[in-house]
Amino acid sequence: MHEHFLASEYPPCPPERAGFHIIPAPLERSVSYGGGAARGPAAILAASQQLEAWESGLAPGETGFYTAPPVDCAGPIADVLERIAQATTRALACGAVPVLLGGEHTVSLGALRALAAQARQRGEPLGVVQFDAHADLRQSYEGDPYSHACVMYRAAADLGLPLLQFAVRDFSREEAAARERLGVAHYDARFLARVGLPEQPLPEGFPHNIYITFDLDGLDSSLMPATGTPSPGGLNWREAQFILERCVAGRRVAGLDVVELAPIAGLHHADFTAAKLTHLLMGLAGAANTTEKQSAEAHA
Repeated sequence: MHEHFLASEYPPCPPERAGFHIIPAPLERSVSYGGGAARGPAAILAASQQLEAWESGLAPGETGFYTAPPVDCAGPIADVLERIAQATTRALACGAVPVLLGGEHTVSLGALRALAAQARQRGEPLGVVQFDAHADLRQSYEGDPYSHACVMYRAAADLGLPLLQFAVRDFSREEAAARERLGVAHYDARFLARVGLPEQPLPEGFPHNIYITFDLDGLDSSLMPATGTPSPGGLNWREAQFILERCVAGRRVAGLDVVELAPIAGLHHADFTAAKLTHLLMGLAGAANTTEKQSAEAHA
Protein backbone atom coordinates (compact mmCIF):
# COMPACT_ATOMS: atom_id res chain seq x y z
CA MET A 1 0.00 0.00 0.00
CA HIS A 2 1.28 3.47 -0.87
CA GLU A 3 0.87 6.49 1.40
CA HIS A 4 -1.93 8.97 0.74
CA PHE A 5 -1.51 12.75 0.85
CA LEU A 6 -2.66 14.22 4.18
CA ALA A 7 -4.52 11.04 5.16
CA SER A 8 -3.95 12.12 8.78
CA GLU A 9 -6.65 14.78 8.24
CA TYR A 10 -8.68 13.61 5.24
CA PRO A 11 -9.57 9.98 4.50
CA PRO A 12 -8.55 8.98 0.97
CA CYS A 13 -11.30 9.86 -1.50
CA PRO A 14 -12.47 7.67 -4.41
CA PRO A 15 -10.93 9.00 -7.64
CA GLU A 16 -14.26 9.85 -9.25
CA ARG A 17 -15.22 12.11 -6.31
CA ALA A 18 -11.86 13.76 -5.59
CA GLY A 19 -11.12 17.37 -6.40
CA PHE A 20 -7.41 16.59 -6.67
CA HIS A 21 -5.51 13.55 -7.96
CA ILE A 22 -2.01 13.39 -6.47
CA ILE A 23 0.24 11.45 -8.86
CA PRO A 24 3.68 10.37 -7.55
CA ALA A 25 6.23 10.01 -10.35
CA PRO A 26 9.61 8.96 -8.84
CA LEU A 27 11.68 9.43 -11.99
CA GLU A 28 15.44 9.91 -11.68
CA ARG A 29 17.42 9.32 -14.83
CA SER A 30 19.11 12.55 -15.99
CA VAL A 31 20.00 14.42 -12.81
CA SER A 32 23.36 16.07 -13.33
CA TYR A 33 24.50 16.97 -9.81
CA GLY A 34 23.01 15.79 -6.51
CA GLY A 35 20.88 12.63 -6.58
CA GLY A 36 17.88 11.42 -4.63
CA ALA A 37 14.95 12.82 -6.65
CA ALA A 38 13.41 9.34 -6.93
CA ARG A 39 12.73 9.47 -3.18
CA GLY A 40 11.04 12.88 -3.40
CA PRO A 41 7.41 11.86 -3.94
CA ALA A 42 7.40 9.38 -1.06
CA ALA A 43 9.03 11.96 1.23
CA ILE A 44 6.37 14.55 0.35
CA LEU A 45 3.58 12.07 1.05
CA ALA A 46 5.13 11.07 4.38
CA ALA A 47 5.67 14.69 5.44
CA SER A 48 2.11 15.61 4.46
CA GLN A 49 0.86 13.61 7.44
CA GLN A 50 2.26 16.37 9.67
CA LEU A 51 0.35 19.17 7.91
CA GLU A 52 -2.74 20.80 9.33
CA ALA A 53 -6.08 20.49 7.51
CA TRP A 54 -5.97 24.18 6.58
CA GLU A 55 -3.23 26.12 4.82
CA SER A 56 -3.38 29.93 4.75
CA GLY A 57 -7.11 29.80 5.38
CA LEU A 58 -7.68 27.30 2.57
CA ALA A 59 -8.77 23.66 2.90
CA PRO A 60 -8.41 21.93 -0.48
CA GLY A 61 -8.82 18.53 1.19
CA GLU A 62 -12.50 19.28 1.68
CA THR A 63 -12.98 18.65 -2.04
CA GLY A 64 -11.26 15.25 -1.69
CA PHE A 65 -7.72 13.98 -2.16
CA TYR A 66 -7.06 10.85 -4.18
CA THR A 67 -3.46 9.65 -4.24
CA ALA A 68 -2.80 7.43 -7.24
CA PRO A 69 -0.29 4.56 -7.11
CA PRO A 70 3.22 5.71 -8.03
CA VAL A 71 3.87 5.79 -11.76
CA ASP A 72 6.21 3.03 -12.92
CA CYS A 73 9.31 4.98 -13.92
CA ALA A 74 11.35 2.04 -15.20
CA GLY A 75 12.23 1.57 -18.84
CA PRO A 76 12.54 3.98 -21.78
CA ILE A 77 11.68 7.61 -21.08
CA ALA A 78 9.03 7.58 -23.83
CA ASP A 79 7.17 4.86 -21.95
CA VAL A 80 7.48 6.67 -18.62
CA LEU A 81 6.13 9.92 -20.04
CA GLU A 82 3.22 8.04 -21.60
CA ARG A 83 2.36 6.48 -18.22
CA ILE A 84 2.41 9.93 -16.61
CA ALA A 85 0.22 11.29 -19.40
CA GLN A 86 -2.24 8.42 -18.89
CA ALA A 87 -2.44 9.07 -15.13
CA THR A 88 -3.02 12.76 -15.86
CA THR A 89 -5.73 11.92 -18.38
CA ARG A 90 -7.47 9.73 -15.80
CA ALA A 91 -7.49 12.67 -13.38
CA LEU A 92 -8.96 14.96 -16.02
CA ALA A 93 -11.63 12.39 -16.90
CA CYS A 94 -12.71 12.49 -13.24
CA GLY A 95 -12.93 16.28 -13.33
CA ALA A 96 -10.02 16.53 -10.91
CA VAL A 97 -6.94 18.77 -10.89
CA PRO A 98 -3.84 16.61 -11.49
CA VAL A 99 -1.06 17.22 -8.96
CA LEU A 100 2.19 15.61 -10.08
CA LEU A 101 4.93 14.90 -7.55
CA GLY A 102 8.45 14.39 -8.95
CA GLY A 103 11.01 13.04 -9.36
CA GLU A 104 13.16 14.99 -11.75
CA HIS A 105 11.60 17.87 -13.70
CA THR A 106 11.22 15.80 -16.86
CA VAL A 107 8.03 14.32 -15.38
CA SER A 108 6.22 17.60 -16.11
CA LEU A 109 6.31 16.85 -19.82
CA GLY A 110 4.06 13.81 -19.42
CA ALA A 111 1.40 15.84 -17.61
CA LEU A 112 1.71 18.73 -20.06
CA ARG A 113 1.19 16.44 -23.04
CA ALA A 114 -2.12 15.27 -21.58
CA LEU A 115 -3.24 18.76 -20.66
CA ALA A 116 -2.18 20.22 -24.01
CA ALA A 117 -4.20 17.54 -25.78
CA GLN A 118 -7.26 18.44 -23.69
CA ALA A 119 -6.68 22.15 -24.36
CA ARG A 120 -6.56 21.57 -28.14
CA GLN A 121 -9.71 19.44 -27.99
CA ARG A 122 -11.60 22.13 -26.09
CA GLY A 123 -10.12 25.04 -27.98
CA GLU A 124 -8.91 26.55 -24.70
CA PRO A 125 -5.21 27.57 -24.75
CA LEU A 126 -2.96 26.48 -21.87
CA GLY A 127 -0.06 28.48 -20.44
CA VAL A 128 2.76 27.29 -18.18
CA VAL A 129 3.92 29.20 -15.10
CA GLN A 130 7.34 27.96 -13.98
CA PHE A 131 9.17 28.52 -10.68
CA ASP A 132 12.78 27.41 -10.97
CA ALA A 133 16.41 28.33 -10.39
CA HIS A 134 17.08 27.18 -13.96
CA ALA A 135 15.48 28.04 -17.29
CA ASP A 136 15.42 24.38 -18.48
CA LEU A 137 15.40 25.66 -22.07
CA ARG A 138 18.21 23.60 -23.56
CA GLN A 139 17.36 21.72 -26.74
CA SER A 140 19.51 18.85 -25.50
CA TYR A 141 21.76 18.35 -22.48
CA GLU A 142 24.53 15.78 -22.30
CA GLY A 143 23.10 14.31 -25.50
CA ASP A 144 19.61 13.87 -24.06
CA PRO A 145 16.65 15.93 -25.37
CA TYR A 146 14.56 14.62 -22.46
CA SER A 147 16.96 15.72 -19.74
CA HIS A 148 15.51 17.64 -16.83
CA ALA A 149 17.43 20.62 -18.27
CA CYS A 150 15.29 20.50 -21.44
CA VAL A 151 11.76 20.09 -20.09
CA MET A 152 10.60 23.68 -20.65
CA TYR A 153 12.09 23.74 -24.13
CA ARG A 154 10.02 20.65 -24.94
CA ALA A 155 6.92 22.37 -23.51
CA ALA A 156 7.42 25.65 -25.35
CA ALA A 157 8.96 24.47 -28.63
CA ASP A 158 7.37 21.05 -29.11
CA LEU A 159 3.96 21.61 -27.49
CA GLY A 160 3.76 25.30 -28.37
CA LEU A 161 2.76 26.32 -24.83
CA PRO A 162 3.23 29.96 -23.71
CA LEU A 163 5.69 30.09 -20.81
CA LEU A 164 6.27 32.48 -17.91
CA GLN A 165 9.30 31.94 -15.64
CA PHE A 166 9.93 33.12 -12.07
CA ALA A 167 13.10 33.18 -9.93
CA VAL A 168 15.51 31.87 -12.60
CA ARG A 169 19.11 32.72 -11.76
CA ASP A 170 21.26 30.04 -13.43
CA PHE A 171 21.03 29.69 -17.22
CA SER A 172 23.14 29.54 -20.34
CA ARG A 173 23.62 31.74 -23.41
CA GLU A 174 21.77 29.08 -25.41
CA GLU A 175 18.78 29.35 -23.07
CA ALA A 176 18.78 33.16 -23.22
CA ALA A 177 18.57 32.89 -27.00
CA ALA A 178 15.77 30.31 -26.73
CA ARG A 179 13.83 32.72 -24.53
CA GLU A 180 13.99 35.36 -27.23
CA ARG A 181 13.14 32.96 -30.03
CA LEU A 182 10.21 31.35 -28.19
CA GLY A 183 8.87 34.54 -26.61
CA VAL A 184 9.30 33.30 -23.04
CA ALA A 185 8.32 35.92 -20.46
CA HIS A 186 10.36 35.99 -17.26
CA TYR A 187 10.91 37.64 -13.89
CA ASP A 188 14.36 36.45 -12.92
CA ALA A 189 15.48 36.36 -9.30
CA ARG A 190 17.71 39.42 -9.72
CA PHE A 191 14.84 41.44 -11.18
CA LEU A 192 12.44 40.38 -8.43
CA ALA A 193 14.96 41.35 -5.74
CA ARG A 194 15.75 44.77 -7.22
CA VAL A 195 12.51 45.84 -8.91
CA GLY A 196 9.75 43.66 -7.53
CA LEU A 197 6.62 42.18 -9.00
CA PRO A 198 4.01 44.14 -10.96
CA GLU A 199 0.37 44.03 -9.90
CA GLN A 200 -0.43 41.74 -12.83
CA PRO A 201 2.58 39.54 -13.60
CA LEU A 202 1.01 37.44 -16.36
CA PRO A 203 1.59 39.02 -19.78
CA GLU A 204 -1.33 40.42 -21.72
CA GLY A 205 -2.91 37.64 -23.74
CA PHE A 206 -1.49 34.86 -21.53
CA PRO A 207 -3.94 31.93 -21.48
CA HIS A 208 -6.75 31.86 -18.94
CA ASN A 209 -5.97 28.21 -18.14
CA ILE A 210 -2.58 27.72 -16.52
CA TYR A 211 -0.34 24.88 -15.37
CA ILE A 212 1.99 25.65 -12.46
CA THR A 213 5.29 23.78 -12.34
CA PHE A 214 7.35 24.37 -9.20
CA ASP A 215 10.91 23.09 -9.15
CA LEU A 216 11.88 23.29 -5.49
CA ASP A 217 15.25 24.85 -6.32
CA GLY A 218 13.22 27.96 -7.18
CA LEU A 219 13.21 28.50 -3.42
CA ASP A 220 16.35 29.86 -1.83
CA SER A 221 18.89 27.19 -0.89
CA SER A 222 18.74 28.24 2.78
CA LEU A 223 15.07 27.23 2.78
CA MET A 224 15.37 24.30 0.38
CA PRO A 225 18.79 22.60 0.50
CA ALA A 226 17.29 19.18 -0.34
CA THR A 227 17.34 19.39 -4.11
CA GLY A 228 19.77 18.35 -6.81
CA THR A 229 21.15 21.84 -7.41
CA PRO A 230 20.37 24.12 -4.45
CA SER A 231 21.02 27.71 -5.50
CA PRO A 232 21.29 30.88 -3.39
CA GLY A 233 19.32 33.97 -4.29
CA GLY A 234 15.94 32.27 -4.66
CA LEU A 235 12.51 32.95 -3.23
CA ASN A 236 11.56 32.78 0.41
CA TRP A 237 8.24 31.29 1.48
CA ARG A 238 6.18 34.48 1.59
CA GLU A 239 7.60 35.74 -1.72
CA ALA A 240 6.61 32.49 -3.40
CA GLN A 241 3.13 32.62 -1.89
CA PHE A 242 2.67 36.26 -2.92
CA ILE A 243 3.65 35.58 -6.53
CA LEU A 244 1.46 32.49 -6.71
CA GLU A 245 -1.53 34.41 -5.39
CA ARG A 246 -1.11 37.05 -8.07
CA CYS A 247 -0.65 34.47 -10.82
CA VAL A 248 -3.81 32.50 -10.05
CA ALA A 249 -6.05 35.54 -9.55
CA GLY A 250 -8.73 35.47 -12.24
CA ARG A 251 -7.29 32.29 -13.76
CA ARG A 252 -8.17 28.60 -13.83
CA VAL A 253 -5.47 26.20 -12.68
CA ALA A 254 -5.66 23.14 -14.94
CA GLY A 255 -2.87 21.24 -13.20
CA LEU A 256 0.31 21.60 -11.18
CA ASP A 257 3.45 19.85 -10.06
CA VAL A 258 6.13 20.01 -7.38
CA VAL A 259 9.40 18.44 -8.47
CA GLU A 260 13.09 17.87 -7.67
CA LEU A 261 12.94 17.17 -3.93
CA ALA A 262 16.00 15.09 -3.06
CA PRO A 263 15.48 14.23 0.62
CA ILE A 264 18.39 14.49 3.06
CA ALA A 265 18.23 12.02 5.92
CA GLY A 266 17.30 13.74 9.19
CA LEU A 267 16.51 17.09 7.50
CA HIS A 268 12.78 17.10 8.11
CA HIS A 269 12.14 20.75 7.36
CA ALA A 270 12.86 20.39 3.64
CA ASP A 271 10.40 17.52 3.17
CA PHE A 272 7.80 19.38 5.23
CA THR A 273 8.31 22.56 3.20
CA ALA A 274 7.75 20.60 -0.03
CA ALA A 275 4.57 19.05 1.36
CA LYS A 276 3.36 22.42 2.66
CA LEU A 277 4.01 24.00 -0.75
CA THR A 278 2.03 21.23 -2.45
CA HIS A 279 -0.85 21.83 -0.05
CA LEU A 280 -0.70 25.60 -0.61
CA LEU A 281 -0.73 25.15 -4.39
CA MET A 282 -3.79 22.96 -4.17
CA GLY A 283 -5.49 25.48 -1.90
CA LEU A 284 -4.81 28.37 -4.26
CA ALA A 285 -5.84 26.28 -7.28
CA GLY A 286 -9.08 25.20 -5.62
CA ALA A 287 -9.98 28.73 -4.57
CA ALA A 288 -9.17 30.19 -8.00
CA ASN A 289 -11.10 27.49 -9.84
CA THR A 290 -14.15 27.90 -7.61
CA THR A 291 -14.16 31.66 -8.18
CA GLU A 292 -13.73 31.16 -11.93
CA LYS A 293 -16.61 28.65 -12.03
CA GLN A 294 -18.93 30.92 -10.06
CA SER A 295 -18.09 33.84 -12.35
CA ALA A 296 -18.78 31.75 -15.46
CA GLU A 297 -22.11 30.58 -14.05
CA ALA A 298 -23.10 34.13 -13.16
CA HIS A 299 -22.53 35.24 -16.76
CA ALA A 300 -24.14 32.19 -18.34
